[in-house]
Amino acid sequence: MQSSMLSHSLAVEFPELSEKIHALKANNHHFARLLAEHDAIDQRIIRDEEKIEPLNDETLHELKQQRLKLKDELYQMATSA
Repeated sequence: MQSSMLSHSLAVEFPELSEKIHALKANNHHFARLLAEHDAIDQRIIRDEEKIEPLNDETLHELKQQRLKLKDELYQMATSA
């Protein structure tokens, strides 16, 4: 079970954009692909934080940077839609 305290999903962090995110996910293949990539990275980080699948510090740092980059891009797409 995923804790919302650990999750950095767009829906959790930007609930005011939930309708736009849903519409973009359904209608924009590029957005949907980036969102899936973001969510997969987020899940790997959560699994590390919950001590299910520990990662080394370098890998965790890289994943967090990737997640942030994707989140920035997705946010820009959602707010300009």
